[in-house]
Order: sequence, then C-alpha cells, then structure tokens
Amino acid sequence: MKIKEIITVLEEMAPLAYAEDFDNVGLLVDNENENATGILVCHDALESVIDEAIAKKCNLIVCFHPIIFSGMKKIIGKNYVERVVLKAIKNDIAIYAVHTALDNHKNGVNKIFCDALGLENTKILIPKTNFIQKLITYTIPENAEQVRNALFGAGAGKIGNYEDCSFNSQGIGTYMGNENSNPEIGERFEFVETQEIKIEVTFEKHLQGKVLQALFKSHVYEEVAYEMYDLQNQHQNIGLGMVGELMNPLSEFDFLHMVKTKMQCGVIRHTTLLGKPIKKVAVLGGSGSFAIKNAIQAGADVFLTSDLKYHNFYEAENKIVIADIGHFESERYTKNYIVDYLKEKITNFAIVLSEENTNPVKYI
Repeated sequence: MKIKEIITVLEEMAPLAYAEDFDNVGLLVDNENENATGILVCHDALESVIDEAIAKKCNLIVCFHPIIFSGMKKIIGKNYVERVVLKAIKNDIAIYAVHTALDNHKNGVNKIFCDALGLENTKILIPKTNFIQKLITYTIPENAEQVRNALFGAGAGKIGNYEDCSFNSQGIGTYMGNENSNPEIGERFEFVETQEIKIEVTFEKHLQGKVLQALFKSHVYEEVAYEMYDLQNQHQNIGLGMVGELMNPLSEFDFLHMVKTKMQCGVIRHTTLLGKPIKKVAVLGGSGSFAIKNAIQAGADVFLTSDLKYHNFYEAENKIVIADIGHFESERYTKNYIVDYLKEKITNFAIVLSEENTNPVKYI
C-alpha cells in the first residue's frame, strides 16, 4: 500500500476542506509515492518521535499538530522544527498533519473530548458558515432519477442525519438549437416546449468538482442548464467546539475533579464557582478563548478549553464557569482515535501509537 493511498483514508477521516484557513494541514513532508512500511501516530512530530518512527520502521508519521505552521525561509537545523524536517527527509519519512480538519469534524477532537467525559446529546458549538452550496438543474422526467442518483453518489443531498435529500418540481422548458446543436428532443431550428423536472440539492462546497462531474456525466442534454449558489446556512455537523449534557448533574467541585481525573490534568485553572449544578457542558479542545461568548449563548454551565489568558477569565461575568484544563490534556485522546480509525480501515501492516509524551508543559 502506497503512502498516498493511506492519505486518501486520512482525508476521509478528516477532509482537508474542513480545516481553518490559517492552518497547515495535510502532507507536510513528502514521500507519498513510496510503499508504506508502517504508520506512527502521535500528537506532535518532534525529533524523539522521528527517532521512534525509525526504530519501529514506520515511514509515515501522522501527527495532530502540524510541525510546520508558519513559513520557513531556511532549513538549516537551527530550531526544533527545522531539525525535525531535516531528519524526516534524510530518513525518507513522510509527515501528515490533521489538526483543525479533525477539530471541525463532528466525530473529531471535540466529540472525543465529550465522549471522555460521558456527555450525551452533543452538538457543534460554533457551526461552520459559508460552507454549503446549492445546485439547481433541469432535465426531462426520464432522466431525473439517473441525475439525482449521480448527484447523491458524489456527496450531494446530505442534510444532518439524512441522505439523498432533494427537492423536485415540474414545469415547462423551452429551447431552440442552432446549426451546431444536436438536441436530445426535437430538431435544429425547431422551437421545443417540453416537460422538465427541476432538481435542487445542497452539498459541501469542496465537493463542487465531483458534483458537477456527476451532473454532466449523467445528464442527457447536450448543453446542461444549471445554477450554483453559495448559501448562508450554518453547517450543523461541521464546526469548532461542542456542547453536551451530563445525564446526572454534578456539583461544580465534583465535576472539575471528574474532569481532572478523566483528562489526566496536572492542574485546572478556573473562574469563581457559582454554586450551581453542572448539567450542560461546552468544550473546545486546544486554544478556545474566542468561544467563551458562544458557550454562554449556548446556555452551558461550564466551558472547558485551554490557553486562557488572565483577562479571559473575567469574560465569565458570573454567567458560566470557565476552566482551562491544559492544551495537551484537552486533546489527549485524539491520537488514540486516529489509530483506531486507521486500524479499522487498514489491516495489512503496522499502525503504531507513539509512546512519546510530547506535552511541553510540566507540573510540580
């Protein structure tokens, strides 16, 4: 199995189109045309992880955080990022990062976070916007089913928990072909008036190419009439953070101790406790100060995230308990999820969970 085939599997798990614009996801160090000898999954691709990959004969490292994040003008080994890239290249090791592509997935980082805490009735905290497009096309009734099925096969027509969604209406289409036309119905220079079906479907915008290819391939008309729109709708299954509920409410003190145990936190920094039971919980793995207002608007009793600055804690304004549990800790189980996913999809060679603890933060 070539590394590029494994990348296809990884992009099914965490589509690159889901990533935030600022991020640097996907293949960071190239070796994709080589046969894979093994996959090492880690949180951060540090030098010690490259050494581990060499020792365990893995020539593909799948990391959560991208080791290359900002632009590099030189690669001379003067810092840890450059040393990692040099060592990976010298040893023919590819590096692939998922980061916010998995953050934004409905089964990704924040669902893993919720599952670790036993939260139920989960939903996205900040649904992604400007991500849905709509296609409208027209065809004869005899061709409508074929076109719809082709569009569905390309990924169109998915709304929440439903698939194969479309709206169909009937009307009269007219046209007249010129001397270069080859009409499906009628003759050149003939004014044709015929029954047509109007088909409307929505889809995630990164699927536009596949959807249009399916439309043109399945449509019987020589010239396919279609319209494409960007929608303002939020995508309820893609976005940052998540909100869920405890089946049995806990006191604030008991809840924070439960979080500390389950997420293996060295310490939890939090705002003033409000003396109210914790039922609704908002989470955002990694740096999440920007989502404090979203957590309050969602009616959460507590918001768990990391990397909060001093003044961020004031933003609670006695409306919510905010808790910083640590960046690494909030994403702790992500690499386990990636390993389990890959093992389910790929069974013919080693997929290894890194033993390296790459958390740079230590506690006394």
